[in-house]
Amino acid sequence: MKCSSMCCLILLALSLLTAFTLASSSNGIDGPFYDSTAYTECRAEAEKPLYNGGMLKDQKPSVPGKDSLTGIGARYTPTYILHNLTQNTIYCFSIWVKIEAGAASAHVRARLRADNATLNCVGSVTAKHGCWSFLKGGFLLDSPCKQSILFFETSEDDGKIQLQVTSASLQPFTQEQWRNNQDYFINTARKRAVTIHVSKENGESVEGAEVTVEQISKDFSIGSAISKTILGNIPYQEWFVKRFDATVFENELKWYATEPDQGKLNYTLADKMMNFVRANRIIARGHNIFWEDPKYNPDWVRNLTGEDLRSAVNRRIKSLMTRYRGEFVHWDVSNEMLHFDFYETRLGKNASYGFFAAAREIDSLATLFFNDFNVVETCSDEKSTVDEYIARVRELQRYDGVRMDGIGLEGHFTTPNVALMRAILDKLATLQLPIWLTEIDISSSLDHRSQAIYLEQVLREGFSHPSVNGIMLWTALHPNGCYQMCLTDDKFRNLPAGDVVDQKLLEWKTGEVKATTDDHGSFSFFGFLGEYRVGIMYQGKTVNSSFSLSQGPETKHVRLQI
Repeated sequence: MKCSSMCCLILLALSLLTAFTLASSSNGIDGPFYDSTAYTECRAEAEKPLYNGGMLKDQKPSVPGKDSLTGIGARYTPTYILHNLTQNTIYCFSIWVKIEAGAASAHVRARLRADNATLNCVGSVTAKHGCWSFLKGGFLLDSPCKQSILFFETSEDDGKIQLQVTSASLQPFTQEQWRNNQDYFINTARKRAVTIHVSKENGESVEGAEVTVEQISKDFSIGSAISKTILGNIPYQEWFVKRFDATVFENELKWYATEPDQGKLNYTLADKMMNFVRANRIIARGHNIFWEDPKYNPDWVRNLTGEDLRSAVNRRIKSLMTRYRGEFVHWDVSNEMLHFDFYETRLGKNASYGFFAAAREIDSLATLFFNDFNVVETCSDEKSTVDEYIARVRELQRYDGVRMDGIGLEGHFTTPNVALMRAILDKLATLQLPIWLTEIDISSSLDHRSQAIYLEQVLREGFSHPSVNGIMLWTALHPNGCYQMCLTDDKFRNLPAGDVVDQKLLEWKTGEVKATTDDHGSFSFFGFLGEYRVGIMYQGKTVNSSFSLSQGPETKHVRLQI
């Protein structure tokens, strides 16, 4: 990008304006500002509704009779009748829920019955007796609906649980308004204003110096999984390195890969892949130390019990993490522990917490995650609702000597519900831990074009949420394709999903900026967070330097002498 000093200042002003005011829609009306507020503690009193209630302002729920919702599995549920919902509008829904009678706690799921379909889950919460819990979600309809019913269903379907609800809110966003909100969060969370000052050694400002600024690394990592198929495959390596600065080994660190037979350790493939990572200055996530799903453990491990299993577990942690101490920025310590409990049923309820303590002792600088699926993809899976995830994190944090540092969300999507995804991220953000989308893909049940469309939606939601720190794509290439979604064919020609990734990698990086300093010896620009190289040319002299651009509310000032 080339511009004069005045041009750059104008562009900066426009960028700052975009960062702090939402763009107007095509009809000239400012859109609503997305409310990221979320609560995860049960409260004695409910808060006021978001958006002042939106479409549900002053609307009280009805409580239909036992048979009024026959066929959709709910009895005596508080119900909202919604009129004239429109196609492709994103609806953000929130409400406070309390159990009035029938149970001490229960999983409550909000559902929507439209003209032609029932949306199975548009938000969920673990509700309790005697206090209010906050449900946040949303939905999007494929077709307009003149009348629909928003109702609630509990994990107990015998009709004994009675719910009370209050402070309901339903706020619509057009696609343009939603995108405007995303752009706002991108501009405020992922970018920062920079002013470069150039002076002589005596402090005199230098007007007319030629300045070139180039971003050489990004603060927000977008990477992809790799497998052993990248070894020795020069075209694959070149394609990968051109795009990504982060990776994760798809299977090569898993226990069944490194010790298929008891006592016979084999890190050959993992070592070679680590050499590739080092040679190309790529950061890597460690995936995984333990997998709670029994079918993904070595056969010999599944046959162990008691102290034999405990000894094998201790050897596994020590062997793996000592070998790669300091090499991996993250470790998925316990994989999918919301869905499975192989180790906890054999070694005790808190066995997984001991894994975190042992991993911390060996590699104190790695960020330790627990990683699971169906947390942001849906709210229909009662094992991995956002409240279940948060409860497990808090339980771990209360366990003596244990610290978990990061939230791992796999993100294997079919049709993304972006309003629900953002609402779940909002609730997870209350934990104040870094969030990574660790295994992003779109189901192979969809065609390549649909995969690309939905991938773009997921990437934008992740990148625009201030609490998400990175995204990893689950797109390791094999001779027979990929797990669910490939970015390229076997000739390294981009598929539609690959085009989307390339577009986002370019869009979310500061291009080369060239300008001349003004009469104050300075020029300004608005750049994505990361590392920068800067060069100054003036009257035949050249000065090169670098600077880091980290998050902050104030303009970053860089002073150089020539």
